[in-house]
This record gives sequence, structure tokens and C-alpha cells, in this order.
Amino acid sequence: MVKPADINPADPFKKALAEATKVLADDRELAVTYSVDPPGMSAESLRLPQVSRRLTRDEVLLARGTADGFALRHRHHDEGIAARYLPQGPMARDLYEAMENARVEAVGAAVMPGTASNIDARIAQDARRKGYDQLRDRTEAPLAAAAGYLVRQIATGRALPEGAGHVLDLWRGFIEERVGDHLGSLPDLITDQREFARLSRTLIADLGYGDELGDDPDAEDDEGEDDTEASDDEQEQQSAGDEDEDSEDADASPERAQDETQDPAQAQVSLEEDAEGEDEAEMETPEGESPPEAAPPPISDASADYRAFDTTHDEVIGAEELADAGELERLRAYLDQQLDPLKGAVGRLANKLMRRLQAQQNRSWEFDREEGILDVARLARVVANPTTPLSFKIEKDMEFRDTVVTLLLDNSGSMRGRPISIAAICADVLARTLERCQVKVEILGFTTRAWKGGQAREKWLADGRPANPGRLNDLRHIIYKGADAPWRRSRMNLGLMMKEGLLKENIDGEALEWAHRRLVQRREARKILMVISDGAPVDDSTLSVNPANYLERHLRDVIAMVERKKQVELIAIGIGHDVTRYYDRAVTITDVEQLAGAMTEQLAALFDTDRRKLAQVLGMNRLR
Repeated sequence: MVKPADINPADPFKKALAEATKVLADDRELAVTYSVDPPGMSAESLRLPQVSRRLTRDEVLLARGTADGFALRHRHHDEGIAARYLPQGPMARDLYEAMENARVEAVGAAVMPGTASNIDARIAQDARRKGYDQLRDRTEAPLAAAAGYLVRQIATGRALPEGAGHVLDLWRGFIEERVGDHLGSLPDLITDQREFARLSRTLIADLGYGDELGDDPDAEDDEGEDDTEASDDEQEQQSAGDEDEDSEDADASPERAQDETQDPAQAQVSLEEDAEGEDEAEMETPEGESPPEAAPPPISDASADYRAFDTTHDEVIGAEELADAGELERLRAYLDQQLDPLKGAVGRLANKLMRRLQAQQNRSWEFDREEGILDVARLARVVANPTTPLSFKIEKDMEFRDTVVTLLLDNSGSMRGRPISIAAICADVLARTLERCQVKVEILGFTTRAWKGGQAREKWLADGRPANPGRLNDLRHIIYKGADAPWRRSRMNLGLMMKEGLLKENIDGEALEWAHRRLVQRREARKILMVISDGAPVDDSTLSVNPANYLERHLRDVIAMVERKKQVELIAIGIGHDVTRYYDRAVTITDVEQLAGAMTEQLAALFDTDRRKLAQVLGMNRLR
């Protein structure tokens, strides 16, 4: 018998939404699932955001908006037409996809206004998550997103949500100045994907990315017809040419005949002499020229196939170098204010962790002492003769082996808002707690210096866009607190995570390898690395010109290397993202509010001598 408490109150909503999505997509066989992984779709299935038991308003709106967007794309989008007109370059492709998504959603809004409201809620939440409302400069805002928002606004006549409208306002003057003449025809083409794709390519060219469009598919059709008409004439000319060659062979000169009948041995000698001459020419290096340079060593110890196009602008930088003291103090105060209600809960968990650690430090006794605490086992002897010596015991401190813990925090744009705030305050409290127990703590963060590629991508473009360039963005690895730095000197640094524009892309593999390399160089006997992330590695500029799993494959290689070497104990916590598919020791939490509990439990389990409890905690796949 199923108890009422065992019934998930979100199940009826999820079932109803799945059925409505199938109807909207006009596909009764469509599979609809819910997952903590990022939403996605294929030809036969949709993956929607997970809905928790609490069934909050934001969760419901996000699930409905995501479902409506995917269903409309499934119904009104033809992959064949899209692939035919798809541009070749990464930026042009982003613009094309953003405008096509806006088109299919506008088609749905025209006949089903309810879908427009749901999709507006999804756009608003996505804009908040990416921090669009905090952007101040046009270069920080994605042009592709702005173009998609403009198409949506013109096609539907609806006002955009706050963050999305802000991004469009930053780019509106630039876009309208360049493509204004072609925007008037846009509403009439919304229902015709082929004509809209042609218009999209025109708009992309007007915006300055015509060199990324590739060949015009309509022009190729015209050329194909001309080639068919000319093929008969070419065959006739080829036949006539063959007859002429036969007659020329019959009248060949004696010299040519002699060459053709040359002795094979003589021909072999000539070939060997030519080869020796070429070798001597290759061995001679012209004066003033240096021999060719050897290939650069791989940047990753975990994978020789992983490359970075240009590492000149990568940086490892202290948090205090990214903001002055006054700004750090202001940001720290803002962080404390934002999370003041949470401090009590995190503090209680930290105290619980400290008690568990201290209990393990003080769990042995020295007996037969002249002074100390009376040993109750010898109480009868003391009563019989109070002067009896060696009747006392002393509690003996049992220190941990020298230990250092590194907290590696994902500083990507998707962590913006409450996730990064809670991660910062948890790192703050745990660092102080562990230092009281003589455990050194290092706090690191990782992101990139720019959105969609930085100076590395500019260099790649200037070099002619060579194929498979590897990583195409500039890394930014941040040291918030060094392991040897006292906490009182590093406390302000965590406020930097509240800085506008800091959080961008996440390239997890190189960040993990960097943190591991720092730990391996430490002298402590025990080294622990905890990774906190909310998604798979993502860098648009890199993934647009490399295999789709390029960054994810490198992350797996780095994790395998770390776990194989066993110099560092590696654990991970995924916020709304299943990290158990990457890490052996990992938990996934569906709500950021669970982060403090997950971090303390994981660390306590590592220090716990009860191996059964250790296996139980580290074997969890999910905190519910």
C-alpha cells in the first residue's frame, strides 16, 4: 500500500505537462522526460527541467516554458531546410539558430497566446541566470541573443522580459542601423521556414558576418542545372580529344620512343641519383635560417590530443588583483547581507563537522600517570590507599596527518545569483571550521576572460581559421585563498564572486588539472580536492569548431588521471547537474539549499574512521 507521504505531489503536474507537450508537438509518440541535466531535444524525445516535490512557481513556469518551446520547434521546424541554409562559421550559426528559435516560438504565439506567456517566463529566468540585467557594455552581451530577441519582438509585438530587453537595448542601435531595410518583411515570412532562412542569411551578412555564411545553396542549384546542360558538349569534346591523342601517338618523335624503351636498370639508377640529390638539398640549410621548431608539448598531462590554440592570454590571478580593496569590502558586505538568513544553518552544520573532527582527534588516553583525571578502573585501589601512585590518566591528542583541502568552485555564468552566493558562504564557513582543526584550506575558482572566445579566438580568425584549433578562449583561474594564507587575510576575497561580469564560461578539465597540480606540489601527507559545479564544460567558441564532446572528453581524461595517480582524494558536488557520471565519489543535489549539508557530510566522511559510514556517504548518487 502506498502511503500518502510517499506520493510525489509533482507527479500529476509532470504527467499533465508531458501529455500537453505531445499534443502541442503533434506527436503522440514523443518521449518526455525530466532530469537535472540541461534541457534538450532530439527527433524522438524531449528532456525537461526537473520539478521538485515543492512545486514552486519558478519551477512550474520554467518547465512549461521549456516544454512549449521544444514542442513548437518539433512541430514547426524542418531539419532538412535548416541544414540546407545553415551557415558555416560559429557566430553566423549562432545568429541563424537564435532567429530560427524566435520564428518557431512566434508561430506558436500567433495561434496559442498561452505559449507566449510560458516562453516569456522561461526567457526571463534564463536572462536572470545569465545576469543579462547586470550587463553595462555591449561587448559583454551576446549579439546572437539580441538578434533573436529582436525577431521575437517584431514577430509577436510582445514586450520582452527585463533582462532580455536590456540585452536588446544594448545592441538595438547597431542592429537596426545595419539591417533596418530588411526588417519590414520579417512578419510576413514567419510561417515560411525556407524564405525566413534566406532572410536570416541576408541579415547575417548585413551584420558583418557574410564571410561565415559559406556557399549560397540557391546559387548551387542554378549551377547544377547549367552543369547538366553542358555535360553532353563536354563528353563530345572529350571523345574528339581522345581521337586526336591517338593520332599524335602514332606520329611520336624518335626521342620520345627512345625514352619509353629505356632500360629499367638505367631508369632505376636515375631515380636513385635524383633521390640522393634531394636528400642533400634538404640537409643543406640556407644561411640565416634556423631549423624548423619542434611541435610544442601538450598542455595537458591527461590527454595528448587536447590542445589550446593560444595560451598567451591565459591567467592565474589572485582575487585581490581583480578589484581594489574598497570594492572587495563592498562586495563582501553585499554577500553577507544576501546570505544573512543562511548563516545560522551553515554555522550549525560547520559546528557539527568540527565536533566530529575533534572527537576523532581526542579519542585515546595515557594511563598510569602521576596526575590527571582519576582512572575509575583503579578507584577501589585509591579508596583503600589514597597514596597509591599511578592512578590517573590523561587524554591524549591524536592529530590528523598533515592535511590540505582545496575547494574548486565553478565560476561560470550559470552559477550567477543564489548558487554562487551560497557556494561562497559555504566555502567561507568551512574554511574557518577546518582551520580550527589544523587542516589547511585553499579556495580556487575558474572561468574565462571573455564570452564566446577572447583574444585566442581573434588570433584564430586572423590566422585564417585553421581546422580543429582546440580551446579557443582565454582562461581565468582565480586564487581566492592560498593554503598557507590565514583566513583573516583572505576573507574579503570571496566577495569578488558578486562582481558583475566576472562569471563567464567554464572549462572544467583544465581547471581541475590546474588545482590537482597545485595540490601535488604541497608537502602535506593527505590532499583532498572538492569540486563544486552546476553543469558540463561549456565554451561556445571552442565547441563550435571542435567535436561537440571535446571539453567533456578532456574532463573525463583528467578525472581518470587524478583517480589513477591516487595522490589526491577527489570528490565532487553537482548543483542540479549529474556529476556522478564523471566522478567516482560524487553527489548530486537538486536544490542549491542542500549545498552546505552536502559539503559538510562529504568532508566529515573523508575524515571519519568508520569505513562503513565512509562507503555509505561517498556511495550516495543523489541527495534527496
